[in-house]
Amino acid sequence: MKTEHNPNIDELLVKSMLDEASVAEQIEIKQWLLDDDDNQRYFEHFELIWNESKRFARTSTVDENAAWERFKARTTAKERETEVLPMYPKPVFRILRMVAMVLMTAGVGWLSYIFATRSSSDEMLTISSGMQTLTDTLPDGSVVTLNRKSSISFPQDFKGKTRDVRLIGEAFFDVKPDKSKPFLISVNDVTVKVVGTSFNVKDNAEKTEVIVETGIVEVATDTQKVRITPREEATVLKASSKMRKGITADEFHNYYRTRRLFCDGTPLWRLVEILNEAYEADIVIGNERLRNLPINTTFDQNSLESILGVVSETLSLKVEQHGDQIVLK
Repeated sequence: MKTEHNPNIDELLVKSMLDEASVAEQIEIKQWLLDDDDNQRYFEHFELIWNESKRFARTSTVDENAAWERFKARTTAKERETEVLPMYPKPVFRILRMVAMVLMTAGVGWLSYIFATRSSSDEMLTISSGMQTLTDTLPDGSVVTLNRKSSISFPQDFKGKTRDVRLIGEAFFDVKPDKSKPFLISVNDVTVKVVGTSFNVKDNAEKTEVIVETGIVEVATDTQKVRITPREEATVLKASSKMRKGITADEFHNYYRTRRLFCDGTPLWRLVEILNEAYEADIVIGNERLRNLPINTTFDQNSLESILGVVSETLSLKVEQHGDQIVLK
């Protein structure tokens, strides 16, 4: 598990739970989650016990030792009830003890004050897709579809003048119209603003990309702002923080929702790029002259093997397997 290589991850997760993590720390946490599936399970376990700690703190007494023993007993019982929670005894219980002791200090700490005074409607909910895509309905009726290894956080109720959510990874939004209360998505240092439309937001280590299907979407950073309409996209490059606007070249952003890859004169290099992403494969083009060969077909819920078979026949090329790598030549 990757936590062995990041000894500060528990501290970063605590800061994230308290909404105190800086932008750089949020990026570090997000990258850690993407590095390994075990990290995602560790985070879900950590978040579950953190929330249990908050709930338990509201009814705890000043007797911290007795409270801690009761908390350990409850945690042990929870682990016996379900087998889906991974066991990380040393780091988790070290953090649990720190969290519990802080939360159980009879209301003296500011954390206890916040947890006691915050109404349930202000609590942030987080849903994560894990290794499968996930579709859910938000409190306002908007529908979100999360790609694999993505998550979204939002309040139980959208109060105030805006509907604010936070995104990690990639998601497609079908936002319920409400001109009086704009829908705002925060993803790293990019803000996406709409009142009612459908669009895709994708964030990775290199860029943040927004592609519109219907309506008008405003994409903004601290220094730049653009409006995009259907079949347009806005991309913010992380290396330079520059934003660029353009026309959507293909419909590959839909693959995780439709399971369909529509190729219309698509160059081989672009199809390989999306196949590597969609199937977590390692496909390389072994001959430079093949890169721009066009493909005109639709792959509808096909396996990777089936797709490569069609590509091989269509373009008269060979598909060779070298360990985990697939070479087209």
